[in-house]
Amino acid sequence: EWQALDDFFGLINPWGVVRHVVANAWQLRKRSGPVASRRVEADPEEMSERVKAAARDFGADLVGIAAVTDEAVFSGRAAPYRTAICIGLSMDQDKMAHVPQDTAAVEVMRAYREIARIALRLGRYIRRLGWPAKAYGNPNSTEILHIPLAVAAGLGQLGKHGSMISKEHGSNFRLAAVLTDLPLALDEPVDIAVDDLCMGCKRCVVDCPPDAIFNEKQWIRGEKRWYVDFDKCIPYFVKTHGCAICIEVCPWSRPGQGPRLVEKLMAKRRRGSATRNPQGAA
Repeated sequence: EWQALDDFFGLINPWGVVRHVVANAWQLRKRSGPVASRRVEADPEEMSERVKAAARDFGADLVGIAAVTDEAVFSGRAAPYRTAICIGLSMDQDKMAHVPQDTAAVEVMRAYREIARIALRLGRYIRRLGWPAKAYGNPNSTEILHIPLAVAAGLGQLGKHGSMISKEHGSNFRLAAVLTDLPLALDEPVDIAVDDLCMGCKRCVVDCPPDAIFNEKQWIRGEKRWYVDFDKCIPYFVKTHGCAICIEVCPWSRPGQGPRLVEKLMAKRRRGSATRNPQGAA
């Protein structure tokens, strides 16, 4: 019933958005399929590099591998496989500059459609190697949570605005994943100093029209995390067909800014550590 309701609301968007929503739903009919009878065996490290290269060849800008944990699976659901290949695709910055207008909403759904296409190709690639694989490219899926998987896979960190931040693209990208039983070497989470900036930055908090973003971390299921009040966020999100103001005003999303921010924030962190521990610094 939930999927039918989600599909209905997807169809009341502007035509440019609807076109991508329908096309994405159509292509995702084939997110799993037959597996080759002959299985290709390889060292997990070697196979990971091979799979990542394939993902990039298919068009992914970001790729990482993580174990599927209970945190990344919706309650009442079960992941079919225990390894996730997480992929990201950047969006057109010029079009996203128009948030919250329809031009940006169409670009968001175009990116979701394209990253799903890449996930589908990657899933087929793995199945041809003789291993099961299933693509996940529906942004409204109630099966897996993409952000916890992508954080574990080293694609970036969670920002104050509740979205992923990567070193290369800020928050200006969309996620998909392929779940598989193919033995792969796992990546590690990265520290790009997102918290160092978010702690002192209020840009997304101030610019959020429904005032949905908390300036301080909140206790969420026994852990302090950045938190967005979606009871406030979603009505405005629906009204504007996607909003996305918070991810576009984020300093990390400015083209070419990410690597410079990481360098500056890490240098500041090192200076602070040296000040607190002068003997260790020497």
